[in-house]
Order: sequence, then structure tokens, then C-alpha cells
Amino acid sequence: MKYKLLFAFLCLLFANAQAQPSATQLIQNIWLIDGTGAAARKAAVRIQGNKVIAVGTLKPLPGEVLVDGQGKTLTPGFIDTHSHLQGSLRTHPQAIAALNQGVTTIVSGQDGEGSWIDSLRSRLLSQTIAVNIATYTGQTLLRETVMGEKELHRQATAAEIKQMTALLEKEMQKGSLGLSTGLEYDGAFFSAKEEVVALARMAAKYQGRYTSHIRSEDVHLKEAIEEIIAIGKEAKLPVQVSHIKIALKDDWGKAPELLERLEQARKEGIDITADCYPYDFWNSTLKVLFPKTDYTNLESAQFAVEHTFDPNESILFRYAPNPAYKGKTITAIAAMRNETVAQTLISLIAEAERYREKNPGAGQIQTIMGKSMIEEDVMKLLAWQHTNICSDGSIGGHPRAFGSFTRVLGRYVREKKIITLEEAVRKMTLLAAQHIGISNRGKIAPGYFADLVLLDPATVQDRSSIQEPAALSEGIEKVWVNGQLVYQQKKSTGVYPGAFISRK
Repeated sequence: MKYKLLFAFLCLLFANAQAQPSATQLIQNIWLIDGTGAAARKAAVRIQGNKVIAVGTLKPLPGEVLVDGQGKTLTPGFIDTHSHLQGSLRTHPQAIAALNQGVTTIVSGQDGEGSWIDSLRSRLLSQTIAVNIATYTGQTLLRETVMGEKELHRQATAAEIKQMTALLEKEMQKGSLGLSTGLEYDGAFFSAKEEVVALARMAAKYQGRYTSHIRSEDVHLKEAIEEIIAIGKEAKLPVQVSHIKIALKDDWGKAPELLERLEQARKEGIDITADCYPYDFWNSTLKVLFPKTDYTNLESAQFAVEHTFDPNESILFRYAPNPAYKGKTITAIAAMRNETVAQTLISLIAEAERYREKNPGAGQIQTIMGKSMIEEDVMKLLAWQHTNICSDGSIGGHPRAFGSFTRVLGRYVREKKIITLEEAVRKMTLLAAQHIGISNRGKIAPGYFADLVLLDPATVQDRSSIQEPAALSEGIEKVWVNGQLVYQQKKSTGVYPGAFISRK
């Protein structure tokens, strides 16, 4: 009898413990920018567990953890809709590249690449991380799985498209955001629009989205824009232009015309949007300078020199066959080799391919930071009401990996004043969440997950550069992910509460 009474007593204790609310945190003495675009206001925010439970004029509760915001600004955590940090999380689970600029959620599976969702979930079970992660399913990943890596330089057959569609459906059922493509790259360049539309229709079946590194960002930009508009129309789903840019010298200054075409498409019922990073140079491989994939054609190389990039300001950031070239401009390398710039482009690609053949599994062999945009266009594209902010960043390369979001806040909000602070935050938070199709993030309101950033608008600024790509940003005071403090005083707290985020 006494054991039954003891058991009943223990059950009552357990039930009471379960009924007690977990300890709350109150962030007070702040200016609140909630992510909607509304004006900053004085308020306090209460967190319980991983969610916000109250916002407004709040008094501390007994035993509550108090955080003094010291008059700084509290915003939702930033959402990087185009990130390549996923691969580095095995060795850098603290995700400082993201957190130092206020990013609390990264979106992977970009440019048609990525990982299977089961693999991502398995990794999160075996190794926790400091940021949230969501993912698209890449078309190139599907092509490689079905067609084989050596069969990608052709169109897929109807049977292969059917297999790819079946694989995509399984990923959509597991929470994929939708379909991504990298149509300018080798793995997908030869795929027909009909293949993409078939896959996009499957994403649409599950209310997913389509995001694309479009087929051309320079010579055939207009045609590439028409293609993504057509995909949205035929597949009946929202479409997003990844890292939108104008990369042809002949078209510099024509951002208004590009945006006018996108607005026209929206009026026609196509939900087309864009993301953009705040730099006038990109990071990719030398091969993207050859839209026809004719890497030995001197005429094409000369066209690239004259029309698609500036060799005097474009830097070879990584080159395994000859590390001495790292950090030098293409013009400088050509002088070292006693060649024309056009011939050097051809030679560098050929030597990189020979190196790859001799060193299978060597990873990334060559990358270039290509100067092929102007700031005037970048600013107009950033300011478009349907553009959200992204980084397109990965550790060990372009400074955008560590500085995109703080660069917007410092250079383009405080200095250039192209948009207000509230609008910039909206582009980094709620608008970004809407563009990728996730719910309960990107806004500070009761019921939303407590991904938060405390920042100083007067000092926030990127510090990363080509010379120091991993330099940490200024003005990001504290960062919370799912209610837990993960970053302060430019350091990780060693807490890793990041979660996998499925499509809503």
C-alpha cells in the first residue's frame, strides 16, 4: 500500500513540475523593430522556452531572467535565403560567419546542389549547431543521382525526368522548401526548360517554391529572366531570382529596365521575387565567363575580357595548380605568364582541369572574385520592394560570407540611406521568411520563435574584406536562436540550439 501511495505522490510531483512554466527571459530597455516594416518603438520582449510570449510594456516577473538592452535595437534574427555555409557546419558548428552579422537561419540546397533531407536531419542528431537550417532540393543533385555525374551534358529523357520527379516528391514530403537550379553551371546547363517545369510542378503540388541561379546573368540575361517567368507561369508556383545582378558591361545602369520587367510579370500574376547580396563582385569559377562552355575558344575569352568582367579588378582567390596566383588579379597573372588576358583565361581553366584529373576528390580547385557589376545597379536591386537580402556566402572565400547583412545596415542604410532601417530589417526577416515559405519566424510577436538580434544602429558595420574575409562585424551585440543566447561580445556562447526548419 505504501508503495502505491509513494508512486501516486511521485506522479503528482511530476505532473506539477510539468505544469509549471519554464523560466522566462525579459529583454527590456530596447527599441523594437518587429520585422513587419513598422516604425521602431520602445517595448520589452518576453521569451519562454524557444518562443516569444509577450511584447509591449512589460514588468519583470519574480525570478525572471532580465536582459538590459541598454537602449539598443532588437530585431528578428536575419534569414539568409541563399547560403553555402551548410558544408562548413561540421567543423564550425558555432556558425560565427552567420551569427556575427545577425543571421539565425540559413537556407541551403542552392544553385541546384545540396544534400538530402534525411542526411541533414541525421547530422543534426549527431552534431548540434548554433543556427537553424532549411533547404531546397537541387536539380543538379537529382540529375546526378538519376543520370550519373558523367551524363549531365545532355537533356534528360522522359524516363529520367519521371525518376527525378519521384525523388523530389519524397523530399517535398520531408519538408523541402522546393526546387533550386543552377542553370548557368555544368550540371544543369544542358537541361531543357521542360525538365525544369516538370520538376517545378512537383514542388508546386506541395505548395513549394522555385529558386534559380538563372541560365545567364550577363549575355543572355533577358532570355534567362523570361525563362524563369515562364517556369512560374507554367508550373504555377512562386519563383525567385537568386542573387539578382546585371553582369554584362553593356547593360550596366539598366537595373530600372530589369525591375520594370519583373513588375510587369507580377501584374500578370507571376509571383516573382529576388534576393541580392550587397557587393559589386561575385565569387564563382572561371568557367562561368564562358556562357557557351567553349573553354578553349579565344574569341569567347576575349569577349569575356571586354564585356563580362574587369580583369584589372577580378582576383583569383583559389588556384590549386599554382598557389602563387592566389590573391592576384587576372591581369597581373597574365603579365606573370607573358600572355594576353584572354589566353590566360583559357590556360588557367585547362590547367585546373588537368589538376582535377590527377587529383580526384581534391575539392574546389579554382575560384575567382569577378568584378562585373556597378554599385548603382546593386543599390536599385537591393531597394526593390520584392528583394530580400542574402549572402551567397561560404567560409574561405568572398567577404559576403561574414559581412553581407551588416554591410547593408552600415553602408546602404546608415550611409547611403537607400532604404530605412525598418525596411532593411523587413527584407532580412519577415520578407525573407515569406519568400522561402516558412512560418513563425522573421517577426517579433507572441507565438513566433525567439530568433533575435540586439544591434546598435549607430555602429553596425561589416569588417570583412578580400584581404580579411573572416573579419567580424561591429555592432551586433547579442544573438538568440530559439530563445537561447548564442553570440555576444563577438564570441560564441557555446550553445547550439539550431533546428531543421521544414516548409510551412
